[in-house]
Amino acid sequence: MTTGGNLAAFAVRLGHEFARPELLTQALTHRSAADPKRAQLDSNERLEFLGDRVLALLIAEWLSERFPEEREGDLGKRLGVLVARDTLTRVAEGLGLAGVLRVPHSEGRAGLRERANVLADAMEALLGALYLDAGLPVARTLVRREWEAQMGADLRPPMSAKSRLQEYTLGRGLGLPEYRLVSSTGPSHQPIFVVAVSAAGREAEGMGESKRAAEQVAAEAWLAQLESAKLEQG
Repeated sequence: MTTGGNLAAFAVRLGHEFARPELLTQALTHRSAADPKRAQLDSNERLEFLGDRVLALLIAEWLSERFPEEREGDLGKRLGVLVARDTLTRVAEGLGLAGVLRVPHSEGRAGLRERANVLADAMEALLGALYLDAGLPVARTLVRREWEAQMGADLRPPMSAKSRLQEYTLGRGLGLPEYRLVSSTGPSHQPIFVVAVSAAGREAEGMGESKRAAEQVAAEAWLAQLESAKLEQG
């Protein structure tokens, strides 16, 4: 088993001394390092489930305060980006979370700690642990400190590739894009998904560490094809 860095130093970085330090240990335990005799219930997956909801609530609360004049739809777009894997990964990297994740030696050497989905899941689990240990105020403090740069990065409501593609097709009466899973490979803790999207007679594929991520990449590829076709036409 490899644990990376010092948990006490990491707790200082978080700005919170855990009354139940076992929660921090669990939040930083990847399923590959969990005890199979306990059905891996000592991994961070249950805390990730909780932390996902904690983050969504705290970000929604913050957005309501920060953008009092925006409509629900625009707030929803912001929320989607701020709780997305890419944002979670950036925050986790800023905290140095990879250095304290508990993974087997072999997985550590293979770079499991640096994988975006692993970091994002652990970040959610960490928020779940903070909530259980000290409630919403402590979790809120961490979120508002570590998400500040993401919150203020762009005042325009962001739109994902999937949303842009859907807006394009619906705006032209072409119906909704259709996504289908092409393949799923790799072990359960390191899956690779390939998804294809079909819309307006055009198809593109994308690859990602989750089906949702692969769908976004596929939508980006579809939109890139559209732009290339426009350039070729003139």
